[in-house]
Amino acid sequence: MKNFLVHDENTRAEMLESIGLKQIEDLFAQIPNAAKLNGLELENPLSEMETQRKIKSLSRKNNTDYISFLGGGVYNKFIPAAIAQVANRFEFLTAYTPYQAEIAQGTLQIMYEFQTMIARLTGMDIANATVYDGATACAEAILMAARIKKCSRVLVSNKLNPEFLDVIKTYTWANDIEVTLFDEIPTETSGYACVLVQNPDFYGEIRELKEVDTLLIVCTDVSALSILKPPVEADIVVADIQTLGMPLSFGGPHAGVIACKEKYMRQMPGRLAGRTIDKDGNQAFTLTIQTREQHIKREKATSNICSNQALMGLWANLYLSLLGEKGFRQAGYLSAKNAHKLSQKLADHGIKTLNNNFFNEFVIEVDGSDKFLTKLKDNNIIGGLKLDDTKILVAATEMNTDEEIDLYLKSLS
Repeated sequence: MKNFLVHDENTRAEMLESIGLKQIEDLFAQIPNAAKLNGLELENPLSEMETQRKIKSLSRKNNTDYISFLGGGVYNKFIPAAIAQVANRFEFLTAYTPYQAEIAQGTLQIMYEFQTMIARLTGMDIANATVYDGATACAEAILMAARIKKCSRVLVSNKLNPEFLDVIKTYTWANDIEVTLFDEIPTETSGYACVLVQNPDFYGEIRELKEVDTLLIVCTDVSALSILKPPVEADIVVADIQTLGMPLSFGGPHAGVIACKEKYMRQMPGRLAGRTIDKDGNQAFTLTIQTREQHIKREKATSNICSNQALMGLWANLYLSLLGEKGFRQAGYLSAKNAHKLSQKLADHGIKTLNNNFFNEFVIEVDGSDKFLTKLKDNNIIGGLKLDDTKILVAATEMNTDEEIDLYLKSLS
C-alpha cells in the first residue's frame, strides 16, 4: 500500500531533482504572478453542527420562489417525482458503473432503450447513448460530417444557440475547419461538408427545412417533437435533452444526443449499445460499433469522447416512460398553448411578438429591456432573457398557469 501514501520531503526532493528543478514553485514559473492565488481567506474551522447552521443561514438569503418565463436553452419543465426516486438508487447513482458500461447489463439496456426512443422521436435510423450536452453534440456532428465528406468547410446558422456556437468555434479551430455563418441557407452548398441549422431556432422560430447539396444537420428541441413532425429531411440530428425530465440545477448536468441515418453510423462518436443473444439463447445487451479510441486505433477513432451521460440518459428514459406518448404530447401542447396565450395577451397590451411561427418561445420588442424585466422581477417574475436593449426572449412551459400569465401582464401596468 506504500504507493498510496503521501510523498515525504525526501521523495519530493528526488522527483524535483530528476526534472532539474529545486522547488515545487518552479513548476508554476510560467504562470504570471497576477494569475496566482496567494492563499485562501477562510474562516476558522467549524463543527458539523455549526456548519449545518451556517449553511442554512446562507440558504435563507436565496430567493427561489420566482415564476419563470426564462428559456434560451434551459427550461422549467414538470418532472415526475418518481424519476429521482428511481435514478438515485445506488444501483444507478455510482461513480464508475455508467463509465464501464461493458460489464453492466442494466446500464446497457438503459442506453439501448434511450437510443430507441430518441431514434423514434427524431425520425432517424439510429442514435447514440448521449454525449455531454447539446453544444458538444453540435460540434461533434460537424466533425462527423467533415470526416464523411472529407471537407474542412462548414456552414452554420447564426440563429443557433450562441453558447453552442462558441463550442463549435473551439472544436473547429482545433481541427482546422472553416466555419461560415449565414442568415438564410445559401443556394450553393456543395462545396461544404454540412449545413447546420437549429429548428426551432434560438429565437423560437420554426423554419421550413430546405434541401441542400451536402449533409444537413438539424439541432432540434426534443420536447418540440412532441407535436412537431420529426426532421426526417436531415442526415444528422442533434439535441440537448435537458427538457426530458432534468432539473434546472444552476445549469446542469445536461446531456446531448446525436442521431443519424444508418449509413453514417460508423462515423458517429460516443457509445452505441446493441441487443443480441448470448450463448444460452437469452437476450443480452452489449456495446457495438465501438469507434472510441479506447477500443480502436486513435487515428481511426471518431472522437475522444470516452464516457457519456448515462445517468441523464436514465432520467430521460424514466421521463418518457412515465409520461408515455400521450403525456409527452400533452406536455408539448400545454407549453405551446401557454406561450401563444402569453404572446396574444402581450399583443393586446401593445407589445409586439417578432416571430411568425413558434413552439413555446418567442421574441418580443419593448421600449427598454432592463426596465421591462425589472418591473416583472419586482413581482417575483423572471420575464425572459434579454437579447439587447429592446428585445427579450420569452418562453413558457406546461408549468406556467393562467394566473401566472395574467400576473405577467398585470405587473407591466
